Amino acid sequence: MGSYNYYKMFGCFNRKFKVSESQPPPDVREAFWRYTEGSSSMTAEQLLKFLVEYQKEESSSAEDAEAIMQYVFHHRHHTDKRHTFTLEDFFYFLFQDELNGPIDPRVHHDMTAPLQHYFIYTGHNSYLTGNQLSSDCSEIPIIRALENGVRGIELDLWPNSTKDNINVLHGRTLTTPVPLLKCLKSIKEHAFVKSPYPVIITLEDHLTPDLQAKVAEMVTQVFGEMLYSPESGILEEFPSPEALKHKIILSTKPPKEYLGSNSNKEGEFGSSPVAKYWSDEELEADYKENQSESEDCEDEDIDNMQQKSGPLAAPEYKRLIAIHAGNAKKRSLREVLKITVDRASRLSLSEQELERAAALYATDVVRFTQKNILRVYPKGTRVTSSNFRPTVGWMHGAQMVAFNMQGYGKSLWMMHGVFRSNGNCGYVKKPDMLMKRGPNGEVFDPKLPIPVRTTLKLYILGAPADVAKGKTRIIEDDWAPYWDQPFTFPLRFPELALLRIEVREYDRSDKDDFGGQTCVPVRELKTGIRSIPLYDKKGNKFKSVRLLLRFYFE
Repeated sequence: MGSYNYYKMFGCFNRKFKVSESQPPPDVREAFWRYTEGSSSMTAEQLLKFLVEYQKEESSSAEDAEAIMQYVFHHRHHTDKRHTFTLEDFFYFLFQDELNGPIDPRVHHDMTAPLQHYFIYTGHNSYLTGNQLSSDCSEIPIIRALENGVRGIELDLWPNSTKDNINVLHGRTLTTPVPLLKCLKSIKEHAFVKSPYPVIITLEDHLTPDLQAKVAEMVTQVFGEMLYSPESGILEEFPSPEALKHKIILSTKPPKEYLGSNSNKEGEFGSSPVAKYWSDEELEADYKENQSESEDCEDEDIDNMQQKSGPLAAPEYKRLIAIHAGNAKKRSLREVLKITVDRASRLSLSEQELERAAALYATDVVRFTQKNILRVYPKGTRVTSSNFRPTVGWMHGAQMVAFNMQGYGKSLWMMHGVFRSNGNCGYVKKPDMLMKRGPNGEVFDPKLPIPVRTTLKLYILGAPADVAKGKTRIIEDDWAPYWDQPFTFPLRFPELALLRIEVREYDRSDKDDFGGQTCVPVRELKTGIRSIPLYDKKGNKFKSVRLLLRFYFE
């Protein structure tokens, strides 16, 4: 029998919430009675049979079942002397996401394939604390990203005001700089806290050869043996994440070697950006107006700096660049997507460039990513640090879909969801169909229609997958709502499908309030009755808010 608690809201009125005695739903009761053969208690042997048959966990052992029981006895009854589950113990176990979560919490993908076979958890302008125009630059967002499993860190390198050292900042904006050395030390200290797999530092370099040499000295001193640099200087094929465990990898456009004068006058290329104060409105307007040309300008800046700055672009710096980045700005898209047989490289495209390439040369993009790494970054007009839908990049094989990790929104929730899989290690094996070639060299074409290959059915004890949506009925003012509603989602590309669940508090008089969200990669889903943890808007896990769902595939 339920009772009611009253809570004063905003000091104006009381709201009544029903506090029900949380009864196990029918699916849970039915499973318990089936495996206990009608008894009121469940043995470890019966629990094991439930795990293997109902939950499809064929690798479960008697030791696993016993460990689950001991966990529940310890946490629910504060004793280790019990030997069988009651129905309430069984229900408690099913709700523990660390015991009965929707995906395997371990690293379980093959980690011995070359790097281009993986989606890589990648940040964009990793040093920014907020918007792209006027927020502070700091090592804190870098640390936070690494601790969340991000493996791709981006740093923009600029000369400091006296041109004798290096700062990290977003050029041509009012963002306040942070010293490069501080960023490098933070990366070293936190790189492998969450994952042992390699961290790739992509550098956007606006430096003279003298300062490039200083970067090489800093990087070598800070990282030492952690730094990976190929002996030949050029990689014909990328190593695997397994082979690169606990390694730091640098990736940028290799500096050109120029002969020329060593003059670098005050105010010429290499000076610190932004000399006058602009209002946020003026800055945003100017930024949007010039952003489409900024990448071209930056490449020209770098080339001009190197021409004006000395006889040879720092060879020690060039030797440390393990993944060479190509320049897509002075060649056609079709041309940059051509594969160079004797080397593996990285190409960066904006989200608009990717959309154009996907529309015109979809199979060329897929073929390119079978040998090389493609990085996709947000368009420059995303000044609030918003993000784009990552699925277009993934569908075309792009490994490094670079996101503003300091923001939030549905696109970022999708990114979080994909990289919670494979033990949250930051590397997720791409679907085989993106890496295969036919007898005549043909590759997967994302533009071709795909038939329905499987159907996901779930019961909420709503959610989209592919592009479908479902919505539950409304349950008002109950701390433990029970929906018992089925949803069916036909899937054409289950390897890249995501199940996104959002919980909202119904409000009759205003917009429904956000209550929690989660995003789960469908190919990783375990069948059976599973506990689904919910997260806040920024991706932080709620301690005690979970859903109980039942999944199966047809």
